[in-house]
Amino acid sequence: MQEAATGRVLTWGLAQLRDLPWRHTRDPWAVLVSEVMLQQTQVERVVPRWFAFLDAYPTPAVCAAANLGDVLRLWQGLGYPRRARNLHAAAQSVVELGAFPTTLDGLLRLPGVGQYTARALLAFAFESEAAVVDTNIARVLARVAGRRLTAREVQSAADAAVPREQAWAWNQCLMDVGAVLCRPMSPRCHECPLAIDCAYHGVGDDPAPGSAGVSGRQSRFEGSDRQGRGRLMKALGDGWVAVDGLATVMQWPDQGGRARRVADSLVADRLARFDPATETYHLP
Repeated sequence: MQEAATGRVLTWGLAQLRDLPWRHTRDPWAVLVSEVMLQQTQVERVVPRWFAFLDAYPTPAVCAAANLGDVLRLWQGLGYPRRARNLHAAAQSVVELGAFPTTLDGLLRLPGVGQYTARALLAFAFESEAAVVDTNIARVLARVAGRRLTAREVQSAADAAVPREQAWAWNQCLMDVGAVLCRPMSPRCHECPLAIDCAYHGVGDDPAPGSAGVSGRQSRFEGSDRQGRGRLMKALGDGWVAVDGLATVMQWPDQGGRARRVADSLVADRLARFDPATETYHLP
């Protein structure tokens, strides 16, 4: 990306950066919690839950010492409870290490931390010159390039665009370009600081869908196994659930076999445990 384009993005973004609470901290634990919560969850839902989680678990040590079942109870309503399990495991790893890793390789060794989250920690907590690629940034880069990008191509384009000593501001501003202007539907191209550099301009085939890092439509939630898992996790937060009550809890009264399979998938994911002596399911 040319220097002039970089300057336009920073000028636009810094003047109206979204006021998100995790943008006011460089604490790697607080940043990690925000990034994990924001995976597949809207910002508006995350804000109050982020404050609540950090109030309960202000440091990795406090979270690591907590029972996983308690962490999962606090996570209720955010969905995808594997994220809470991985966050709890990451906290335990940080405590064992004595501090957060500050390199990409070190961060990638934390449970549940992938390429995006590791780079987000580098850029947003440690202000290192790392390029973050979330779905918003991937969409912007694909549209500017005017073609679908592979994972390697989109990361390479992001790496090349980061201005020296401005990684925090650059990644936040480019993310907001995607979230506010370069939206999946009806992009506001006439307001975009990258309009003159963009090969797409909102006309013709959109190169973003199918490009690496760009989220597609989620599968139907109503009636899905994911919905059943969520209902069971909520019930387990209040106490045990017997095998013969699974279908009722999941609101699948005629699908006992399916309910048992879904419950056992939670056990396999270490999000629940089964007591064979009482034929009941519990949180870990």
